[in-house]
Amino acid sequence: MTEKAARSFEELHIYQRARELTNDIYSLTREGAFARDRGLVDQIRRAAVSIMSNIAEGFERGETTEFIQFLYVAKGSCGEVRAQLSIACDQSYIRAEDHARLHDLARRTSGMISNFIAHLQKSGYKGEKRNRPRRMEVEAREERLQTLRAVQLVNINKSKNRQS
Repeated sequence: MTEKAARSFEELHIYQRARELTNDIYSLTREGAFARDRGLVDQIRRAAVSIMSNIAEGFERGETTEFIQFLYVAKGSCGEVRAQLSIACDQSYIRAEDHARLHDLARRTSGMISNFIAHLQKSGYKGEKRNRPRRMEVEAREERLQTLRAVQLVNINKSKNRQS
């Protein structure tokens, strides 16, 4: 893999799915008896936010090995959300349909993270931190070439004007 598919963590499908889950958790925890169980509300919200945050932080670290480490933490937080959703369902804080929908979303998010981890492990990509010096060198070389081409074009035009 010579270049990253995503330029920011916001572009990652796993981040977008985690954001969807987090927003759904926040909406669900604002209602009824669930909203009054401040301990569980705080715990499930923190777990959901942890999924998004670890994806973002791992991506921004710039090294694939660190990113994978953070992805495993995010995956663990998916499990935490599923466990807390079960508690909420057992306590009749949420309907069985909401439990099933969000449990499935958390499970699918976890699966997507697992697949992404496997992809990163198979790829030769070492991360932005390691590729940046090489990329900067290539960009500087390209900039010098563009400058030389511009100078050549000016010289060619001067030469044409003199001949006219």
